Amino acid sequence: MARALRPSFEIGSVRVRAGRAQSLALPITRLVTGADVDLPIRVVHGREEGPTVWVDAAIHGDEAVGVEVVRQVLAALDPKTLRGTLIAVPIVNVLGFMNGSRYLPDRRDLNRSFPGAPRGSLAGRIAHLFMTQVVDQCEVGIDLHTGSDRRTNLPQIRADLEDARTRELAAAFAAPVMLHAKVRDGSLRHAAREHGATVLLYEAGEAWRMDAWAVEAGVLGVRRVLAALGMTEPVAEDPPAASEVSWRSGWVRARGTGMLHLEAGLGQRVEEGQRLGGLFDSFGKRVRLVHANRAGVVIGRTEAPLVTSGDAVVHIAEVEA
Repeated sequence: MARALRPSFEIGSVRVRAGRAQSLALPITRLVTGADVDLPIRVVHGREEGPTVWVDAAIHGDEAVGVEVVRQVLAALDPKTLRGTLIAVPIVNVLGFMNGSRYLPDRRDLNRSFPGAPRGSLAGRIAHLFMTQVVDQCEVGIDLHTGSDRRTNLPQIRADLEDARTRELAAAFAAPVMLHAKVRDGSLRHAAREHGATVLLYEAGEAWRMDAWAVEAGVLGVRRVLAALGMTEPVAEDPPAASEVSWRSGWVRARGTGMLHLEAGLGQRVEEGQRLGGLFDSFGKRVRLVHANRAGVVIGRTEAPLVTSGDAVVHIAEVEA
């Protein structure tokens, strides 16, 4: 007797049959030219039962790394062997992405606009659409980001490590560092958690760059999480190193103004008081040194050549022994 197929997966006005993958577009708004702006989505609906998971990128429109991560993850998935369902949203902030802007045209930060409202601002409407059509159908989500404002980040997972399930999935991702991070009001992570979802936030690379090392770590991490959830077979690789665990981090700030020459690289272990670089005037005279304000691992740094007193220059995460 033939085994009954899973029910079709409904999203928007589309029904995706089990064992199929299908792309669709959910209407967002219309431009003054009359062209429609849609939210691009691809659903991979496996033949066998399993979790429903979403992965998204480019909530901030200048963050390109996650878009490539989603592309590569989708390329390796077969709906005929997938257990469960994956909803992939490669570009959430479509208008910002088209302009290379972190924000929406009205200067709102989409990641401060969740859960949104159907008759709110443009940001609120996009957030509401994403929550009702994607998040509310899922139990786990992976939100992909990069550094902002000419900063670059070491591959890292930011999540609520006090929650056992979240920490388990963060460990499965196996980024170099997993950082306990409080949720911010209005963020996707906060709104999704309020709706009962477990959310991992991946940070890696620099805005508007296609950093290959950040893409590779993201692709492997997402695949490991899908395997840990039983949706796919384990990734064929040597066992990754366990993530460093951090419960606290902070930025070193410039104590002067000048051209910045950093000596500290991403992933480097530093001691409190260690020299990280220096500030120089336009004639090459050193005006100030930069020192670590704590011991830990460098998980972020500015790429700006000129800094002003008070600017954040190096992000250090204190890690467990």
